Amino acid sequence: MWRATEMTAVDERGMTKYFEELEPPEGIKVELLRGVIVMMASPDIVHNRIVADVQDQIPRQRWSRLQTQDVDIVDEASEPVPDLVVLERDVVPASGRLLPCQLVTMVVEVVSKSSVHQDYVVKRSIYAAGKVPAYLIVDPIMGHCVLLTKPAGEGEDADYRSQEITKFSDPLPLEILGLELDTSEFGVFPGVRPHRYP
Repeated sequence: MWRATEMTAVDERGMTKYFEELEPPEGIKVELLRGVIVMMASPDIVHNRIVADVQDQIPRQRWSRLQTQDVDIVDEASEPVPDLVVLERDVVPASGRLLPCQLVTMVVEVVSKSSVHQDYVVKRSIYAAGKVPAYLIVDPIMGHCVLLTKPAGEGEDADYRSQEITKFSDPLPLEILGLELDTSEFGVFPGVRPHRYP
């Protein structure tokens, strides 16, 4: 379940410092999204299996596939933690909590029952503002993937100019990684009300 806290009395720089010192309880995912701290409980098995399936299909000989990695978005009070971050193996820093967005080739978010708006709206704009070349949304509520490419714009006006929707079971070309993703094993959440995105 999402719980968002906005500290209006603290400027964005102060919020970033506060966020860095925050120690959440074990099993809680915490992100800073445009000055708002967002906390989420451990994900569903369907979610975790999809993340693992995507990761397994991306060859580690060329790509680093990182989970639970904070991404530093330039000129933003945002430190999202994508479900999967993909970058070329030879550009991965030796250490550090924050991965500069300029190094990232693709981010993957698997939609959970409580993250629909964050994944489709807030993070879409944040990743585009960070000029992340590709953003893949895998949606087990709707049974499809949304591949966003060609980021443009600045700040909250940033967006992706290209959007391709692929139904689960259809192959998904990921030209940026030089591969085709097999979506046939992706599970869905049973009995969850459809949403209106993308």
